[in-house]
Amino acid sequence: MHGRATALGAGTVLNALATATGSAFAIDAETTASVELDDSGEVRGSIAEAPDADAHLVERCVELAIEAFGDGEGGTVETESDLPMAAGLKSSSAAANATVLATLSALGRSVGPGPDADISRLDACRMGVRAAREVGVTATGAFDDAAASMVGGVVVTDNTEDGLIARDEVDWDVLVWTPPERAYSADADVSRCENVAPMADLVADLALEGRYAEAMTVNGLAFSAALDFPTDPAVEAMPIADGVSLSGTGPSVVAVGDRTDLERVKELWDAREGETRLTTTRTDGARIQ
Repeated sequence: MHGRATALGAGTVLNALATATGSAFAIDAETTASVELDDSGEVRGSIAEAPDADAHLVERCVELAIEAFGDGEGGTVETESDLPMAAGLKSSSAAANATVLATLSALGRSVGPGPDADISRLDACRMGVRAAREVGVTATGAFDDAAASMVGGVVVTDNTEDGLIARDEVDWDVLVWTPPERAYSADADVSRCENVAPMADLVADLALEGRYAEAMTVNGLAFSAALDFPTDPAVEAMPIADGVSLSGTGPSVVAVGDRTDLERVKELWDAREGETRLTTTRTDGARIQ
């Protein structure tokens, strides 16, 4: 039994670590999971770009899908990705979503929308969020990141209840700068993030008014300070881009706006150590192949 699915990376509008309200938008960067099920009863996972990396997250995603819809199967799962790991671009959420969908496909289960679907896309997303919490790769469950990856567009979520507050569609060009260092979400200083809760409340209000670019800029300044990342890249972009923010718990910085303007920002960021990439937003979300 074989299944294959792809899910999207995302950028941050509002980091959920301060208040458990989060917001994120899907970008055109993909993670693909391939699942082969058998009767072994054991799940074995691997990550194509990092064969020695911990694969417990995707293994647990397969196990949860089997517990819900299977009959004790085991098998293998392998992910491959455009997204760097531990860079703030939602690689874990994308891997979880893709793995859950691929496993459901291998089990012959249908994923909504539609009244005849075995499971909705958001409930499939929640399965991956549960796996992320259980294996400890996230402090909040990152439902905001996972929902953006799964359904596309920009979302605002309640990460305490794994609830979708709002979804909208945006059409932005996106510039990402990723420095060489890595930052793992589970290691983030939550108490320092909680100190910027008043700013997070302001960001949530802006996002719910549809002022996403302004919201992400405020978020970026607040959470760069809380998580001890430099604000210089964002300050360079502010006069040019529509919005710019630290993405997730870093270290990547994401700017949105017109491509011509973002090419000007890229010239500035290219002088910094690390990698830059121009991409776009996506509204279609994850898909079974």
